[in-house]
Amino acid sequence: MAINSKQKGKRGELEWASFCRDQGYSSRRTVQYNGKADKSKGDVDGLPGIHQEVKRVESLRLYDALDQAKRESKGAMPIVAHRKNDCEWVVIMRAKDFFKLYREYQEG
Repeated sequence: MAINSKQKGKRGELEWASFCRDQGYSSRRTVQYNGKADKSKGDVDGLPGIHQEVKRVESLRLYDALDQAKRESKGAMPIVAHRKNDCEWVVIMRAKDFFKLYREYQEG
């Protein structure tokens, strides 16, 4: 991976962690917190039970990113947090995980 790609990835992870903190969650970039890359923890830590893969790119290969999150999730719910320039953050997840969360939401 080129240095510019690593720097952009780092910036995206920091930006997503900041967004999570703004939502009230104590989140931080995993590499920054642990001092090394631990793929099983995801790119950002702080949402228990959620494996967060962060992609800050203009063109996302959606299923490749979700497959990466699933492979590395170790039993946690895999999500992909994505943002391209001039757009808001979106979360991409499997439909079965969405409905699991929605059922829990409906049940209160």
